[in-house]
Amino acid sequence: MPRIHWKLPDGGHLSDEVADGINLMDAAQFAGVSGIAGECGGCMSCATCHVVVDEAWAARVGPASESERLLLEASPTPAQARSRLSCQIHAAPELDGLVLFVPA
Repeated sequence: MPRIHWKLPDGGHLSDEVADGINLMDAAQFAGVSGIAGECGGCMSCATCHVVVDEAWAARVGPASESERLLLEASPTPAQARSRLSCQIHAAPELDGLVLFVPA
């Protein structure tokens, strides 16, 4: 199981092992990561699971889809070049050690 690291706006961080195939919004909520609301339940209609992928991981995670980018533009927190919806990123062995920043 890959270990995922969430960096929080207050400087704190949480890490958890996530079973392959689980989306990282669900994983964040299960791990108690504050700032990942996931109000739509992962249906990609709210952008409340916005994260920013660490630069070192951007190529492995891949870019946001066009639908994600449109939602992220409406996010209360301004989107960045590496912004993604965590509901659209799924745990996989190649993401072991992934670092995600939770926007303020």
